[in-house]
Amino acid sequence: MRQVTILGAGLVGSLLAIILKKKGYEVNLYERRPDMRSAAISAGKSINLATSHRGWKALELAGLKEEMEALAIPMYGRYLHQPDGSTAFQPYSKNNEAIFSVSRGELNKKLMTLAEQHGVKIFFEHRCSHVDVAANTLYFELPGKPEKVVQADLLFGADGAFSALRDSYAHMTRVNADHTYLEYGYKELCILPGNNGEWLMEKNALHIWPRGNYMLIALPNTDGTFTCTLFMPFEGPVSFEKLKTKEDVTEFFDKQFADAKALMPGLLDDFFANPTAALITTHISAWHYKDKSALIGDAAHAIVPFYGQGMNAGFEDCTVLSGLMDKYGADWDTILGAYAASRKPNGDAVARLALNNFIEMRDKVADPKFLERKKIEKELGKRFPDKFVSVYEMVSFSHTPYHTAIQCIQAQDKLLQRIMNEGDFFANVESGDFTDMLNIMINEYYNAVQLEFGHEA
Repeated sequence: MRQVTILGAGLVGSLLAIILKKKGYEVNLYERRPDMRSAAISAGKSINLATSHRGWKALELAGLKEEMEALAIPMYGRYLHQPDGSTAFQPYSKNNEAIFSVSRGELNKKLMTLAEQHGVKIFFEHRCSHVDVAANTLYFELPGKPEKVVQADLLFGADGAFSALRDSYAHMTRVNADHTYLEYGYKELCILPGNNGEWLMEKNALHIWPRGNYMLIALPNTDGTFTCTLFMPFEGPVSFEKLKTKEDVTEFFDKQFADAKALMPGLLDDFFANPTAALITTHISAWHYKDKSALIGDAAHAIVPFYGQGMNAGFEDCTVLSGLMDKYGADWDTILGAYAASRKPNGDAVARLALNNFIEMRDKVADPKFLERKKIEKELGKRFPDKFVSVYEMVSFSHTPYHTAIQCIQAQDKLLQRIMNEGDFFANVESGDFTDMLNIMINEYYNAVQLEFGHEA
């Protein structure tokens, strides 16, 4: 059986190592950072994870589902904090389903520990400078030591958006690769608990302060804190470049996020101590090289965090790869080819979904017409559960392929616009004539979607 080398001991690399080890492979895992379980890793760039169906399925494969569920907080919807001080709750699901707030650091530590318990060897502070892809040779920089050269048999790049393996692929002929930065950055902040350690806002929700061109979000933690993230442009009239002094930050938060600021006694310290990080989307083709190596997780498809699907998509890569190993045994030429063919369209689709959801979160959720549309979506799902599932529920609460979900957007937009053009949905919905017309529209939508996507939708 082949020996496996994995670059990156983050979430996806550690999970993949566990899956491969369970299938009998010898696995070496190389990580550029120190061991986060013992080293002090600087805060400020975590962005809590929103774990949904795809992520839980992969954690079940690793044997960590029950343990992580105990540390996860269910979030049943968005809790909106509007500019006028009013609030509104927007459920995620017609069936009261939830996504779960999970600490990235705690999950990563548990995955690494479990990998080691299964016999995976992890080499920390090994920064891969480049890979000779054809020869499958890796070159590592170690602090205070000579360059280390490792010959890999089967290699996976799980080393994130700036993957050394991805970069080495990009220098080969007939490989298309690109990366795109948003003009927006993010900064992590923190809401503290009450005197008795209690949450000072609704804990079972993802909080959003939508402000059109920028927004603040907050996800709950088990210690009573909320991890907050401010997203806004790097430059412009309202931007990070305009918040230079403590007075600038204080005035800005007093005006735009007063209720949040009241719960942030460490706001100024956090704001100036934590970095302003960039947001990147990457694409590359191909995802693998013969039967020798492949990219997985963010190394293959780094996305912006606005759909909460970055980790979920990476974990689903692992689930798909595991299934292909079960199907094709040790035929890695077939496995990697099928993996890339299956996951590349979904990687591209989830990147688009994440960018679309950024606009929705920062802007549309404050629009009364958009909120009305969301209510109609939920009602359609309840009345026609076999024929209508919102795109959000497809993405977060099912295993519908991402590329199918994104192709349903246009059909759902058309359906919902037709319904809203008929007037007040909830006032008319009990009328016989309106119900008949609604049945016709739903059947037309369902037949069109089934014709194009079949069982996938």
